[in-house]
Order: sequence, then structure tokens, then C-alpha cells
Amino acid sequence: MESSATISMKASSYYVYRFSVSPTTAPNRSHFSHKTQFPSFSFRSLNCVHSDSKPISSHNPNFSRISCSAVAFSPSLTTDLVPAKLQHLINEFQSLPETIDRVKRVLHYASVLPPFPDSSRVDSNRVMGCTARVWLDAQLDHYGKMRFLTDSDSEITRGFCACLLSVLDGAAPEEVLSVKTEDLAALNVGLPGSERSRVNTWHNVLVSMQKRTKKLVAEREGKKPFDPFPSLVITSEGIQAKGSYAEAQARYLLPDESKVQELVNVLKEKKIGVVAHFYMDPEVQGVLTAAQKHWPHIHVSDSLVMADSAVNMAKAGCKFITVLGVDFMSENVRAILDQAGFGEVGVYRMSKERIGCSLADAASSPAYMNYLEAASRSPNSLHVVYINTSLETKAYAHELVPTITCTSSNVVQTILKAFTQIPDLNVWYGPDSYMGANIAKLFQQMTAMTDDEITEVHPAHNRDTIRALLPRLHYYQDGTCIVHHLFGQEVVDRINEMYCDAFLTAHLEVPGEMFSLAMEAKRRGMGVVGSTQNILDFIKQRVQEALDRNVNDQLQFVLGTESGMITSIVAAVQHLLGSAKSSGGAKINVEIVFPVSSDSITRTSTNSSPDQESVEAGDIVLPVVPGVSSGEGCSIHGGCASCPYMKMNSLSSLIKVCQHLPDEKNAIASYEAERFKHQTPSGKSIADVGCQPILHMRHFQTTKELPEKLVNDVLHLNTNGKTIS
Repeated sequence: MESSATISMKASSYYVYRFSVSPTTAPNRSHFSHKTQFPSFSFRSLNCVHSDSKPISSHNPNFSRISCSAVAFSPSLTTDLVPAKLQHLINEFQSLPETIDRVKRVLHYASVLPPFPDSSRVDSNRVMGCTARVWLDAQLDHYGKMRFLTDSDSEITRGFCACLLSVLDGAAPEEVLSVKTEDLAALNVGLPGSERSRVNTWHNVLVSMQKRTKKLVAEREGKKPFDPFPSLVITSEGIQAKGSYAEAQARYLLPDESKVQELVNVLKEKKIGVVAHFYMDPEVQGVLTAAQKHWPHIHVSDSLVMADSAVNMAKAGCKFITVLGVDFMSENVRAILDQAGFGEVGVYRMSKERIGCSLADAASSPAYMNYLEAASRSPNSLHVVYINTSLETKAYAHELVPTITCTSSNVVQTILKAFTQIPDLNVWYGPDSYMGANIAKLFQQMTAMTDDEITEVHPAHNRDTIRALLPRLHYYQDGTCIVHHLFGQEVVDRINEMYCDAFLTAHLEVPGEMFSLAMEAKRRGMGVVGSTQNILDFIKQRVQEALDRNVNDQLQFVLGTESGMITSIVAAVQHLLGSAKSSGGAKINVEIVFPVSSDSITRTSTNSSPDQESVEAGDIVLPVVPGVSSGEGCSIHGGCASCPYMKMNSLSSLIKVCQHLPDEKNAIASYEAERFKHQTPSGKSIADVGCQPILHMRHFQTTKELPEKLVNDVLHLNTNGKTIS
């Protein structure tokens, strides 16, 4: 039997051969680099179909031989070629019931993989997200067909790559792009080891093939490529900024030591603790991060942990807590300190003006109260309210409908558990409309999962229970975060074009397009959807995994949340890379990409102050201040996804507040987070009632159960919206 075949190309048709090779004999296939061209036509398809006459097993001495047949395809039929070859490959592996046979078949494919030129074995050809090192090169030949070469330092992975080449090498670009990662599901050949990582290899190599295909087609058609998003590259040696916005971010990662020392001195002298959100201005975060080395009572985190940190600081002897965030965060800190018995500790904001939040504003609107009024008339109703709302909202809501707060990291588990604890429950989520829609979409996707897969998400659920809860899950339709709103279709299109093979991170508050993209990446081990802390943990985990492999690597992460997170990310990554450097480990480059929406680009010049444009953020009109060069401006500060409210927390404000403490002359009285003096409609303290939903969440986080009192309140809520005590 021949070990190679020559294929002639005619105008009317061409021939594709399925051919036989011995596992010890590799075909002499021409390979390429960016500087060489393919011969006129040398495509050979590895449609490996075993003979039907004998079962293929380790007991059959011919199990590694592949039958040969030649099939003619007219151009009109070539669109069916890739699906047919993929199905042949699926049938081949499914015909092998024994694991050892499937292993041998994958290793056979590895043995016939064409040689990969050393000139193409470069970092830019690496496939991200695979446990082993994988290289991929691609070319669009003069017949308009995609030609691929690939290799790996793992024999199993080489076999996977060879399988994909057998399907896609020589295919038309539209055929390559038509294959979806889910089409490869049946190719989970059940090999021993980390099954998830094996599946990820199929998927990540496919996605990289498709990215190269889109780029090559665009180049051939003369289309202008998208400009890359700004980014920061972090190494053990330092930081490289790409793009003017990234340069502006990097400028503050190494803060002015005199400012750091000035802040540390006043914090120590007056025993002041600082709690700040991840979304702070990079200048502020840079100084705070450096100051932490000299004063332990500084904490940068998401909104939930801020109040807990403040309590710990009060226990350690801090007399004052300064809060760098929006107003509902300082309200929560004040109320939680009071609940913990630290009413004498002063809490201060960073502005005498209101520091708002579009989500918190949405939840305090009459429309949201109308939404809850409707919920109160529905039996067995539970209100799940996002933590990023005011204490006043939580109090008023809790008196209408039994309420529990949630974070973006625990909302899914909270809702799923509630449906298992309370019969015929109706859940009313708010105020973030994108998050609500994303949760509903996630549950809808779960109905297509197996019961075992659903059990991994929550042990008490299956497809039937998920289908049953969908009609009883409601979410508010008119509340968004003005920052995460920027991650819409335009940004998603550019990510798909340029960064589809990168690690994707997305906050649960992003629009559905970005959510779907990140969820697809998550399914192949290349993404995370969740809270700011989830995003930080994901990046740290992937960097640590790369360090553990101890081979030179480069990782690229798309940051799908507020750009202020970069300071915490850089600090965490530099710590990991620094440890590896000191032990003589591999060199890892970590690139953080900042997506930019055209909605965030300023059009005003630096001299246009009288006629500056304005944007509405809640009920506040904010001027659009010109951004840094190249038009990468945003809101009031200049940048990508950047919250204008958070940027009201400046370093100068922090130092000013600290210097005036204790405020014996009431010079900064308007900066103090006061206790609520008003009462709820039933005459109770807003602080007391507003803290109840938070305490219910604390109970859930500790026990993984909704508290009995909350469950009873839901079950005894009558149609007038009053609980029966």
C-alpha cells in the first residue's frame, strides 16, 4: 500500500485521499514558514477510518493500519468536506472501546504529524491555555485554502494536533471558521490523566487556528486590522506599557516615595485605617500598595470585604477608618462597625460631594420600589439584592419583601440554594439588569448539561429542577453599571478578532455579549466570569500554573472589568514572578489587555474647557475631560473602563482628611459617614433593618444555608406584602 499520494488540481474537481501509513513512517509532507510557500498543491487528508472487516483493538496486529480510499469532490461539495472528515474522526475513536486502544491511536496520529520547522518554533506561535507547549503556524495558500502546521512537546498533545490537522488542513477559510468548540465534544477520547485539560487542548488549538484564519483572510482582502487594545506586559524584570492609556496606568505603579512616606506618617500618628475598592485610581492604589509595607491597616478589596477589614482594624486599635469608594460602601462600613460594637470609631469618605453609583441609584428609584411592590404581591417571594446598593435601599426593600444580599461571586449559589430550601419559590433579583440576564442565561444553558455536570455546580439540582426554576426567576430590567456597560458588541467583536485565544475575564455585570464570550472561554479553561476577587484569583492561578510547568511562557489576559484592578493584578503577578526569579525558574511574560469602547473615547481637545461635552451618570452630569494621547479617554478621567465616581477618591483628598483628624473644628464634617437618623415606614432604624439582609448573607456564606428566620419570613409573606409574625 502506498505511503503517500499525489493530488492533482483541476478546475472542475480535486481529489482528497484517505491513505494508510505505518506508525513508524511519516509522510514526506512539504512544510512552510512565513518566508516559504507551499508547493502547487500537496494537501493530504488523514481521514483515518478503520476497516469494517475486523474490530480495531490491541489484539489485532493491524490495528494501526488505516484503510485507503480516494474520493472525488466537486467544488460545490467541499463545504461538506470538513463535517464529513470530523465525523469520520469521531467514529474512529468511538469504535475503540478500550482506553489503551484510544491511547495508541492518538500516539499513532502523533507519529505521522509532519515535521515542524525550527524557525516557526517561536513564542508568537504558542497556543495559550494548554498544559503542554503547543506551537501553531498557518498560511493561506494561492488556492485560497488554509494550511496549518503544529507541534507539541507532549506526544498525546501532538496526536490531538494531528487529528485537527487531518480535519482542517487544506480546508477553505469558511470551513475552518464554521467549526465550533462544541463540535469537538465527541472527541473527548477519555484518556487517563486530567480529562479537562485534554478537552481544552482540542478546543484551544481550534480557536487559535480560527484566529489565524481570520487574520490571514483579512490581510488577503486588504482590510485594515483593528488597532490593538492598550496593555501592560509584566515580567520579573519590570513592566512594559503598550498604548498611551497603559502608559498612564504604569506611571503610578512605582509611586513617589515622598507621598508614600507622608501618608504612612499620618496614618501611624493618628491610628487611621484605610479600606479601598479595587477600582481606585492607579495613583491612589500605587501609593496604598507601597504604604501597606509600612502600615498594615490598609486593605484594597471588593466591596464586601471592605467592611470586614474595617472591623479588624478597629479591633487592632484604629480610631478612624477612611473609605475610598462610593457612598454605599462607607454606609456599609459605618453600619457594620456599629453592629460590631465600634460605634466610637469614626468613618470618613473622600469628598464633601455625593459619591454615587449608577447601580445604587437604580435601586433607590421609584421604578425599583414598584418592582418590589409587585414582588410583595407574589407568594413565596425572596428578594436577592446586589451588595452594591445603599443601606437605605436594603432597609426599605426588606420591609417589602424578605431580602438577602449577594455578591457577584455568590449570587448563583444563593439563588440555587434558595430554590432547594423554599417550595414554589419566586426569586426577584436586582438591580443589575445585565447580571440578572446573565444568571438567567446561565441557568438556561444548564438545562443542556448532564445531571452530573449540574451536580458539580450545585449538588441538589438536576436538569428537571433547573427547568422548573426558570419561570420563577425574575430580574429588574432597568439597572446597569456605567462602566461594565462599555463591554458591548463592539468590544466583543474586537476581542473575537484579536484576542479570542487569550484568557478572558469578565465581571458578572457585563452585557450578555461579553458574558457569552467569557463563558465559552471558561468552558475550555480559558476564562472566568465572576467578581473582582474571582478575576484576580483566576489570573494568579494561571500564572502559578505556568510557573509550575517551569518552561518559558507568555500569558495574555483580557481584563473585562474596571481598569483600576490593574494595580492589584500587577502587585500579585510581580510577587509570583519575583519568587520564581529568585529560585532560577522559567521566564513568564504576563500581558493584561484593557478593552476600549468607542463610547469611552473623548472627542474634545485639551483646550476646549468652555465647550466640554458632558455625560449623565445617574442624576449627576459629569464633564468629559480629554484623555491621554491617541484618543484613549474615558468619562472624567481618561482611560478605558474607568468609573468616574470612583475617581472622586483622590490621593490629595485622603491626605487632607487624615491631616484634619480628629476633626475637633468640624472642618471636614461633610466628609463623615453619618449614621442614618431616619426610620423605615414601620418605624424601625434604617441601619438595623438594612443590616439584616447583609447578616442573612453572612449566615449563608458560613453555613451554605439560608437562615431559618429568612425562610420563615418568605413562607409567611401574605399578598399584602406583610409578614405574619
